[in-house]
Amino acid sequence: MTPDMRNVSAIVLGGGKGTRLFPLTKERSKPAVPLAGQFRLIDIPLSNCINSHINKIYVVTQFMSHSLNRHVHSSFKFDIFNKGMIDILAASQNMNNTGWFQGTADAVRQNMQTVFENNEDGRALILSGDQIYKMDFRQLVADHHEKQSDVTIAVTVKPASEAHHFGCMKVDKDFRITKFVEKPSDEKQLSELIIKGSKLRDLGVTDDGDYVLISMGIYLFETHRLVESLNNDMQDFGKNIIPWAINNFNVYAYPFTGYWEDIGTISAFFNANINLTDTVPKFNFYDADKPIYTACNYLPSSKINGHSSFMQTIISDGTIIENSTITKSIIGIRSVIREGCILNKVVMMGQDDYAPDDKYPVPRGIGRYCRISRAIIDKNACI
Repeated sequence: MTPDMRNVSAIVLGGGKGTRLFPLTKERSKPAVPLAGQFRLIDIPLSNCINSHINKIYVVTQFMSHSLNRHVHSSFKFDIFNKGMIDILAASQNMNNTGWFQGTADAVRQNMQTVFENNEDGRALILSGDQIYKMDFRQLVADHHEKQSDVTIAVTVKPASEAHHFGCMKVDKDFRITKFVEKPSDEKQLSELIIKGSKLRDLGVTDDGDYVLISMGIYLFETHRLVESLNNDMQDFGKNIIPWAINNFNVYAYPFTGYWEDIGTISAFFNANINLTDTVPKFNFYDADKPIYTACNYLPSSKINGHSSFMQTIISDGTIIENSTITKSIIGIRSVIREGCILNKVVMMGQDDYAPDDKYPVPRGIGRYCRISRAIIDKNACI
């Protein structure tokens, strides 16, 4: 059965300070961090929603949100014949709330009146703004409806050695969640969460290692259950709301077997970008059926001067490269790479605009005869 997505509202959380991604988050929020040369992380959940026919989307922002707000506003617009909307909900103080968001749950709580307008019918899909994956949310909603679930959590598997980074759970044969532990650190506690054998096969894992079932931070609530869950002062979904909901509602897991990566650290961000240069990457931007949308930059094609050499490299629009060798790298929009450079596994984010060479003491981009390996070069850098 094809579910009716008209009654599903998506809430994308813009995240906090993003300290683990610093200095990339020094002047921007996590979802605004560039990805794959010309996209931003926020493009992933918004595109997943659009491809799943969800057309009522809210982006909740707080920390360093200017560039994120500007990008969403300029990039995602529905036409006048479509009732769809993407609304930005920036943190603000009012008569009832005089402080900033204290956690993921508090961010939703403070915006409930705006999102639901006192209407508790329908469903609410809570998403993170800093993950890489492609999911058809229609399948999630259909599974939720079939099981008559109050709350459904999208889940995937990770090696047990990584369990301390995620919320982990146990499920019964019907995938009803029976236990949830946020970032388990106790060995005994962890041993009770490990899954093996045939259960792994059902989740698309073919080897025999120790794995755990983890939350992807994607929650589908019946709206009235979300309102009930937030009628308190609990601040975080993973730490507070989900354990409480498991004890009070029908909470099921929706197993997801596709590629999923949480961009929580510099190393995760770097590896996720470099992996995009694989011949057949696990996350594929080259998919006509599930496109990833972003801003239209109206840039000229890239220009290659001299005898340059490239291997497994993504080169974005507006780039100028002169007589250089580049291997397994991401070259962002408007990048300038001057003569004789050798780049290997470099994530270069490019420039916000073209700048004359005499505008800065050191011209923007990469200067002549530079050798750079395993590096992230932020926007507008001069080397």
